[in-house]
Amino acid sequence: MKSPIMAITQMNIKFRFHGTKLRAFSCEMIRSANGFFPETFCSIFCQVLCPFLLSGIGMVIAGLVTSEVQHWNVFVDIKELLTLVPSLVGLKGNLEMTLACRLSTAANTGIIDDPQQKQKMISSNLALIQVQATVVGLLAAVVAILLEVISGQKVELSHIGVLCASSVLTAFMAALFLGIVMICVVLGARKIRINPDNIATPIAAMLGDVVSLCILAGTSTVLYRYIDKYYLFLGICFFFFSLIPMWISIAKQSPSITEILKTGWFPIIIAMLISSLGGLIFNKTITQKKMIGMAVFTPVVNGVGGNLVSIQASRISTYLHSWGSPGVLPHNMRSFFPNPCYTFCSSDINSVSSRVLLFLVIPGHLIFLYIIHLIEGEVIKIHSLFVVFYLVAALSQVLILLYLAEMLVRIVWRQSQDPDSYSIPYLTGMGDLLGTSFLSLCFLSDSFFSDKMSMKNLNMVEPGLP
Repeated sequence: MKSPIMAITQMNIKFRFHGTKLRAFSCEMIRSANGFFPETFCSIFCQVLCPFLLSGIGMVIAGLVTSEVQHWNVFVDIKELLTLVPSLVGLKGNLEMTLACRLSTAANTGIIDDPQQKQKMISSNLALIQVQATVVGLLAAVVAILLEVISGQKVELSHIGVLCASSVLTAFMAALFLGIVMICVVLGARKIRINPDNIATPIAAMLGDVVSLCILAGTSTVLYRYIDKYYLFLGICFFFFSLIPMWISIAKQSPSITEILKTGWFPIIIAMLISSLGGLIFNKTITQKKMIGMAVFTPVVNGVGGNLVSIQASRISTYLHSWGSPGVLPHNMRSFFPNPCYTFCSSDINSVSSRVLLFLVIPGHLIFLYIIHLIEGEVIKIHSLFVVFYLVAALSQVLILLYLAEMLVRIVWRQSQDPDSYSIPYLTGMGDLLGTSFLSLCFLSDSFFSDKMSMKNLNMVEPGLP
């Protein structure tokens, strides 16, 4: 009978000195039967492919849901909800993806092999994202209102209650559901010996957008019926905020989660502000005739970019955790601004994974475009020129994000912070802003060149009869 393959996930060496002389040393190797294994281009591709395609289909569904609900009475009357959508969806992506990455790193480094540690890790992480979701859900609504005011739009007092209560309720319910799903995914991947880094974040992306949008549409529609009952909205916000002390007491079971609870707010809030800028662009462009389809394509482009960069950031973070302690970078990663050729073209495992993720961009988006064409072909006209602009925009977004991931994870690790919690929010926020901006440019470029071609055809004079 063959013995199970063991993988060393940690090595502790202790030296004992008497004065200046070395008297003894000890070496402790911590091994895990399902630990961190070497990977190749093909193994990474095979593990990432199916979750990536499933997440893309989920994003297409999210886009179709957005396209549908934008015409509902509550979204037509309360325009701020459209500004809220990217920031709130981005927030949920941040919380679920950081949770998935923390659990994946814990799985790959053998921490959750201990049943007691696993129980603490699960309960404290769930409590943490409930605190973050409740607080930042309200902040997302406030920022959406402020952006509307800054842009010169009038915001009615009755709309503020619906917006805040819907945002807090959506954030809480989505965080609870998706948090439980992420825990099941990581533990299941561990059992069947698949690297959770490759599948957890795509599944989070697949479910996160659709679940968040559906809950937001449902809750805002119900609350809109009671738009004049201000006490109801205050009561909802007060109830969920009153639960925060309980969540904090549960989260403090884990010292690492306690540290994130104290210092992990800044990246999430900054990411929310970055996503809100993308939401403002989305709100201003979605109603323009030349940008029909913006509501459908935005969740797809933003979701794919955030999905792929989260996979890469999670993998780099796991690599650093398996290599050593926070604050010290490997020799080949000492530079904060790596050479792009090394990032994408070297034999390093992180470079290999970046090539796999880039390889998925164009085929993946072509599949998603085809699905959108089959469903919305009569409303959204997709022609070859638009496809070219769209693919250039999508590839540029992912290329920039992967390089930023390599740079940002190194900086965060050098500051002795956990990249799983501190780098992914920035990256997904930038993914939302870059995706919405590039997609807007894609529509504008397509409209400009289409108009040019139409004018050229009109100016052509057919030759007369001899």
